[in-house]
Amino acid sequence: MGLFNWFTQEVAIDLGTANTLIIHNDKVVVDEPSIVAFDRTTNKVIAIGRQAMQMEGKTHDNIKTVRPLRDGVIADFTAAEHLIRGMVKLVNNGKSWFFPSLRMVVCIPSGITEVEKRAVRDSAEIAGAKEVYLIHEPMAAAVGIGIDVEEPVGNMIIDIGGGTTEIAVIALSGIVCDQSIRVAGDNFDSDIVQYIRRQHNIMIGDRTAEKIKIEVGAALPELQEPPEDFAVQGRDLMTGIPKQITVSYTEIAHCLDKSISKIEEAILKALEITPPELSADIYQTGIYLTGGGALLRGLDKRIQAKTKLPVHVAEDPLRAVVRGTGTALKNIGKFKFLMQ
Repeated sequence: MGLFNWFTQEVAIDLGTANTLIIHNDKVVVDEPSIVAFDRTTNKVIAIGRQAMQMEGKTHDNIKTVRPLRDGVIADFTAAEHLIRGMVKLVNNGKSWFFPSLRMVVCIPSGITEVEKRAVRDSAEIAGAKEVYLIHEPMAAAVGIGIDVEEPVGNMIIDIGGGTTEIAVIALSGIVCDQSIRVAGDNFDSDIVQYIRRQHNIMIGDRTAEKIKIEVGAALPELQEPPEDFAVQGRDLMTGIPKQITVSYTEIAHCLDKSISKIEEAILKALEITPPELSADIYQTGIYLTGGGALLRGLDKRIQAKTKLPVHVAEDPLRAVVRGTGTALKNIGKFKFLMQ
């Protein structure tokens, strides 16, 4: 049996729209952007992850960069398979796996269809996995932040990723009610691109928009500890010449307002369809925020003001989902009920 375990390698994957994280032997060994760069003539993979991200928006005709996932699901099957294979290779320091058995636990959005689920499973199998288990993101996030999901107590998890926002009420090892909307980090980026274009007549790329979101992104126009204004370089649409402007967090808070309002609506809808006994629990325990979107300044305060409930931002929200996936993989016998 010991020999069999030695031959079985286990990896937990958070296959995200923006970033892919992998846990192996209880450690986060891969944390890379979900991007693949291809050579157009030969269709060979040139780079994946951070290297491919550096090429994004700067490529010539022979190179194309692809984001295999859109809105939390696989949009490009071939690129997704290359991405998974390349990321798993990174676990082993770039070498191929010579193990007869590779077990993978991959997390998926809760609002995913059977066809989309199949695409994830097939991609993982083609990339070399012998056993593939799927786990819903809100469930993985709950396990990752240390909630006992088997208890008969209601907990509300909001996971704001790159492509989707997952809102779920969890009790007794299952998702009682959920809302999954395709408004998340990527929408924030495109809001920023449009706003800078409209307001300042400057064209910027998605990478610059993401940088603005990280540096001065906010959900409220008034913060207690405001970040400093951020210098942005782009192309002037009037003259075509590169130009620099500065943006403040207040501007970004106004331009993100519409998208955040959609997330608030989905939260209220999920609370509306929550059974009364669980509503009573949520009043006590509050709401837990995970995912990269949870890092947006003032978002917890804004949701708290809207719902009148306590809102807790998870410690290290970016890695909550992958940690939960890793815990489920480690205790696969105990958490079998979570697997799809």
